[in-house]
Order: sequence, then C-alpha cells, then structure tokens
Amino acid sequence: MFGINGYELIVLAILAVAVLGPERLPEYASQLARLVRELRRMATGAREQLREEVGPEIDEVDWRKLDPRQYDPRRIIKEALLDDVEEAVRPAPRQGTSGHPVRTSPAGPSAAAAAPAAAVQTPPPPVQRIERLAAGETAPFDVEAT
Repeated sequence: MFGINGYELIVLAILAVAVLGPERLPEYASQLARLVRELRRMATGAREQLREEVGPEIDEVDWRKLDPRQYDPRRIIKEALLDDVEEAVRPAPRQGTSGHPVRTSPAGPSAAAAAPAAAVQTPPPPVQRIERLAAGETAPFDVEAT
C-alpha cells in the first residue's frame, strides 16, 4: 500500500512503542482506529454520492481501461508510427477525369481510365514565397501571442 513490507512495519511498530511509551500507546492506537473508520466512512459516502449524481452508468464503466498505468508511451508511439507507414504504403484509389474514383472490372480498366494521362493531371499548386529576415534584423514580436 505505502511501499512498506512486513519487516519495515514491525520496525515502525517497535519504534512507536519506544517513542510513545506503553502508557500512551493505547490512546494513540484508538485515535488511529477512529481515523481509519472515519476515512472509510468518507470514502463510502463519496462513492454513494457519485453513484447518486452520475446514475447507474457508473457501474458500467470499465475502470481498468482508464488506468494510466496501462499506457506504455513506447508502444503508443510505435503503433502511431506503424499506422502512418501502412497508410503511406497503401495504394491510392485511381481518379477519373471527373475526380471520382475509377471503377475497374476484372477484365481491365474502364474507358474513363484509358483517357490520356495529360488530361487527368492538374497543375501543381503555386509555391508560397517565404520572406527571410535581413542579417541582423530582429523577428517581429507579438505581445498577445506570448
């Protein structure tokens, strides 16, 4: 629970007996028992209040899926990178002159796909010109953006 094993708990108990003394130890043990009971009562009350406010859907939630300890960042990154590779490797659907995908039959491409390649190609988009700063010129500063 707190990373304390059995031996450490025994050492803490012996240390408590030595520091508190046998005459005050029962009083502190009863206070600890009351504190634990009060914490359990508060946790139960919070659970019941949450169930009251959220409704019966709270019982249907799979809390294990929401546990952050199950997420391995290396696995997530690996899966994301592999998804991108699979998308890049997958062939794109062929486009006809109307811009819609071309349907092909098992015998071969349709007549629309047999049109000359020059008619299907569109000109490349215009290149956006990048303005560079002169040597020694400072970059513009936007007070609202920072």
